[in-house]
Order: sequence, then C-alpha cells, then structure tokens
Amino acid sequence: MTDDAAAAARAAAEEKSAFSHAPVDPDATAAYGDHPDQVIDFFAPRRAGGPGPAPVVFVLHGGAWRAPYDRRHISPFAEFLARRGFAVASAEYRRGGDDDPVAGRWPDTFDDVAAALDALPALVREVMPQADPRRTVLTGHSAGGHLALWGAARHVLPAGSPWRGGSPATLRAVVALAPIADLAIADKLDVCGGAARQLLGGDENFEERQPFADPALLLPTGIATTLVQGRADLDVPQAVAESYAEAAAKAGEMVGVTLLEDVGHFPLIDPAADACAVVVEEIAQLAW
Repeated sequence: MTDDAAAAARAAAEEKSAFSHAPVDPDATAAYGDHPDQVIDFFAPRRAGGPGPAPVVFVLHGGAWRAPYDRRHISPFAEFLARRGFAVASAEYRRGGDDDPVAGRWPDTFDDVAAALDALPALVREVMPQADPRRTVLTGHSAGGHLALWGAARHVLPAGSPWRGGSPATLRAVVALAPIADLAIADKLDVCGGAARQLLGGDENFEERQPFADPALLLPTGIATTLVQGRADLDVPQAVAESYAEAAAKAGEMVGVTLLEDVGHFPLIDPAADACAVVVEEIAQLAW
C-alpha cells in the first residue's frame, strides 16, 4: 500500500469511528430565532468539573457549512464534554440547502451565529441555572471552527457590518478544532471542494466579502485562542491553521497551536479517540 493510500485508509477509519456513535439527545433545546435551524441544544454538566458554577462550552459543528451535516453528529462530543463537568450549548445554524451542494448561505449562516451568541447568556440562565455564562469557551470543528473564530472576532469586524458587536466580556477563550481558519489559504488548497469560496457567494463575491468573514483578517481579537490540529489531517490541512497563527503573530497576537501526531480530521470530536481527551484538556485549561 502506498503512503497516500495508507493515509486515505486511516482517514476513512477515523471518520467511520467518529460517526459510529449514536446521536445523544440534549437535556433541553431552546430557540434563538424563528427558523427551524435557529436552535441550541443544551447538555447539563454530569459532574462537578472544578470550583464554582460550570463554565459554558459553546459548540459549533462542522460539515463544510453544508446541510447534510447538522448538530446531531457532534452530540456525542457535546455529551463527552458534559461528562467532564462542562455545561454545553451546541448551536444549529443555516447551511447550504439539502438539494444544493453549495456551502453555507450568505448572509444567513453568519446571521445565525451572531444571533445565537447574542442570545446565549440569557438562554443559559434560563435553561441551565447551574452554569456560569460569564465563563464561556467558544469551540467548533472544521467549518464550525471557522465560525467560532469569526464569532469571537465580531468586535473587530469592519464598521458598518451588521454582525459587529461589542467586545464579548463573557467569552473566556476560543478553542478551534481543525478550523477553516484562513479562507484565502483554504480556497487555494480547495478545502472541502471549494467550500470557502462558496460560503462567500462564489467568484464574484469572494474578495469583497472576505473582510467580513475571514478570521485571518479579523485580528487581533484580544481573546485567548488555541487551535488544535492533527498533523495527518487530509480534510483541513495543517497549513490552514499555521497561516492563521502567522497572521495573528503579524497582528501582534500570540495564538496557541497544538499539533497532534498521527491524527487526522475527525478524532478531535470522537469520544473514542485519545485526541478528544486532549481537546477537553485544552478547553479546561482556559475555562476554569
């Protein structure tokens, strides 16, 4: 077997393992808007994880911003976090249509993430009174990692952006997992079949919309940020995370990058994988 064939076989096995877990029903679901996709699932902490009320981990799922992948596939990861003492909020958002392979919806995908973040503190107080929304860690996988980095950078969006908000005082940190963190590099590498360009509306809109949507252009944020990346990731290559970290350094901000040997794209959210325990530790170091 060639090296490329072996890498592809390992990636396929990792994906199969991550998707082998049955979806986990949340303890509660609350709406943050009127659209069926504008909901957040809540998983209450299963045990005490540290002193005081539980920190909130706000999860944004991946799937190249395309409709076939929804929040259900990341619910075992959300449950994994809850079993380690976190209060977990897993958001749904509008994605490319079921009959349309294009990634994302402009501006709906960004409308939803902004609205969910704005609604989160009040919903946490209502649904999970044992949690502390003043200690929130934002995390996301792949396309969700992009949205997590973007959500944490809304206060540095260009003036006039409808999504621009004040500095998120409740946000302790961001832990982005194999994130599509730099849209320009992702586009050059054709990550997820051109998903980055599709997210921004195609060739005619990509460069115009990039300043409003590309986390690598929204720096510095002033928020503690760590990227967790598998070195063997074939879906979102290591170069994407490294490009974001380099952009942050040029902007005067240090971003942590945790690189995992012999780890691909999906073990980061697979409760059966050692990499998932590393992710939880990264979150815990910033949350408590």
